[in-house]
Amino acid sequence: MGSPLGDFIRTKRDSIQPESLGLPDRGRRRSPGLRRLDLAARAGISVEYLTRIEQGRDRNPSVAVVHALADALSLDRSERDHLRYLAKITGGVCSAHTQPAPPRRDVRPSVLETLRLLEPGIAMVTNRLGDVLAHTSGYESVTSHTGLLDADPPNLTRYVFTDPRARTFFADWDEVADELAFDLWLGPSVENSEWFTTELATVAGPEFTRRLNRHVVPRRGALRLNHPSGYELQLLRETFELSSDAQQLVVFLPADERTAQAADRLRHQPHGRLRAIS
Repeated sequence: MGSPLGDFIRTKRDSIQPESLGLPDRGRRRSPGLRRLDLAARAGISVEYLTRIEQGRDRNPSVAVVHALADALSLDRSERDHLRYLAKITGGVCSAHTQPAPPRRDVRPSVLETLRLLEPGIAMVTNRLGDVLAHTSGYESVTSHTGLLDADPPNLTRYVFTDPRARTFFADWDEVADELAFDLWLGPSVENSEWFTTELATVAGPEFTRRLNRHVVPRRGALRLNHPSGYELQLLRETFELSSDAQQLVVFLPADERTAQAADRLRHQPHGRLRAIS
């Protein structure tokens, strides 16, 4: 049985061409990418130890080893952060015996007041598991008639992976799917993440599981939407971490004048008021 840490290291190793690191071409390999022998040598550890980490038989590598592997894989800052996070939760998975708990869904009054101040802008409060906890009328207007807010409670991750309408609504569906799968690893606790992914995997199928285990660190560029009314929207995202709540306030800003005009027209359609789920 593997581990999140081992899966990520193996995936990154398979994606690296030896020539990009200045290593000689050693001919045909049984698998693509960097050989374990070469990665182990670059990290200063034994091949046997690297194999144990990748296969999940060693779940507690030292901080020095994690940093050495990050250097050996030439990870960027976001990937290094993810590697350290996976090392942390992988070490805790084998000792977690508590009953998984559902994620927190209440939003503090001061955060709800902040949303009201952002009206009629486009904003929402979510958590790493994709629950849409509260939103402005502007957010409701740009997601109207897409089915995203139909569930009780609405969940963006479930919508993207299980509702066929999502593939049309999100112009860059693949990138959005990678983002949401990645964010599940950053959930408020290992228990919550396991609780949710077990539930989702039964309905989302192999497409979700494959993305979850790829550990692709997302770029999080502009969000492009195809609204059912025919408008094409391009939104920039500003995300504010609500660390004490394990939640995020996400504000969406029109990236161009056409989007601004389309959002204004959508806002003038009746969609209701601020909704909070508790």
